[in-house]
Amino acid sequence: MLVLALDTSSPTVTVAVCDVEAGTIRLRAERSETADNRHGERLAPLTTLALREAGVRPNQLESLVVGLGPAPFTGLRVGIVTARAMSDALGIPAYGACSLDGIAHRFTTDAGSFAVVTDARRKQVYWGLYGEDGHRIDGPELAPPDELAEQLTARTTDVVGAGALKYAESFAGFTVRAGDPSPRAVDLVWCVHFGQRPGSLAP
Repeated sequence: MLVLALDTSSPTVTVAVCDVEAGTIRLRAERSETADNRHGERLAPLTTLALREAGVRPNQLESLVVGLGPAPFTGLRVGIVTARAMSDALGIPAYGACSLDGIAHRFTTDAGSFAVVTDARRKQVYWGLYGEDGHRIDGPELAPPDELAEQLTARTTDVVGAGALKYAESFAGFTVRAGDPSPRAVDLVWCVHFGQRPGSLAP
């Protein structure tokens, strides 16, 4: 199955073209760019480049996957509206996944539970709590970083994400798992096909 995945839930716009078959995901092309507030300007060109690199025409796609945040609405809606429009135009299904779940998939280990913490602006963060298998057990929710750190203390020792890095003083008592915490569209493909709680945007 040929899948196009999009995520505009963070300052990074990310696009991936994947083959999903026999319980595996093969990444055929990926494009990412820091767009700040230019999600609407950058998503279409990055999508075109990823499809071209993968050697895939839009009418060959069989499904779409898009990140649903949580995130500030202006950037987030660019990806969602694009997925809906492409779904209607191509007559293929579109599925949404929590963007925090995608990040969690990349940072899951057998080291125990952890929290994904992203920047919500205005001195707040979005968060989700995950078990050692990468499945979400709480959230997503919105909270001030100091309050969240206090709340998480009894539940996990590990955090990951741009919010944990931005508010490092609040999470000083936690272990920040190493790695780039920016969302990747390919991780959302895993969430929809092999993970938890996918949502259909279109029949």
